[in-house]
Amino acid sequence: MTQRFTVEEVVTTVTRLTRRQLMGFVDGELVRPEQDERGYVFRQVDIARLELLCDLSHDLDLDETALAIVISLIDQLHGARQELATLAGAIDSLPDELQSRIMAEMKRS
Repeated sequence: MTQRFTVEEVVTTVTRLTRRQLMGFVDGELVRPEQDERGYVFRQVDIARLELLCDLSHDLDLDETALAIVISLIDQLHGARQELATLAGAIDSLPDELQSRIMAEMKRS
């Protein structure tokens, strides 16, 4: 079962995060928790994202606008990485001769 965290648990777990910052990150859609009848519910991936947001905002002194840009770029990079992995898997499933032709074309580019 996936672990879920309340707002209070998140603030306790992410030690550099205040409740006010957390709500700002949620309002700015830098992190998108689920919601249930008790309020926001955060997953482990949200905790990792919040740790990164704290690192960027505290260590690099990025404001919310800069954070939004950096996080957007990270999300795009992650998406591109997933697409590349899917493409690599598709190429791996092709016959060897076709894989060789694709590799040769890639080297020419």
